[in-house]
Amino acid sequence: RGGGEAVQRRMKPDHLGLKSALRTRIRARLGEIPASMRVAASSRACDLLQRQEHWQKARSVLFYVPMEDELDLSPLWGIGAASGKILTLPRYLPGDSRYIACHLRSPAESLVRGRFGIGEPAPDCPVFPLNQLDLAIVPGVAFDTSGRRLGRGRGFYDRLLREVRGTKCGVAFDEQIVGEIPVEPHDVRLNCILTPTQWLSFG
Repeated sequence: RGGGEAVQRRMKPDHLGLKSALRTRIRARLGEIPASMRVAASSRACDLLQRQEHWQKARSVLFYVPMEDELDLSPLWGIGAASGKILTLPRYLPGDSRYIACHLRSPAESLVRGRFGIGEPAPDCPVFPLNQLDLAIVPGVAFDTSGRRLGRGRGFYDRLLREVRGTKCGVAFDEQIVGEIPVEPHDVRLNCILTPTQWLSFG
């Protein structure tokens, strides 16, 4: 996830090095988590999110299709749909080199293989305006306790999040929380972060 050389050219060399080293360190941590613990952690994160007011009040939610090293919140797709929420997922637009949100009409709807091998809504799924999302749930490589997010280095989610007016919530294993992440002008600050054990809110 995440977009391109133009973003990297705007970054200071020292920030590039710091972010690269942090990605390497966090990925090593994630690689040490057994599969059974990932499943249990994902279940706890789902339970914790459902207890939050942001989730309970949201009528439209942007989810993500989890990669192997990300928390899996997909069990909430069906729960959300059953409560009347509009479920959306990111879909890549090759011509614009960016992601948009598309309405997943049913949690059981088949996904297609996207640009980076990640499942995404089929082309016939309707587009949902990013500025009408109540809650955007986003993964990342690392997060800090001030709401900063470190992505995979391509800037896709930062461009998407700039258009979101609703709550922007990061999702991570506890092992992905660090003291501080170096930031650049294009980095978007989050409103809250969900882990399997804690809910961090930044106002």
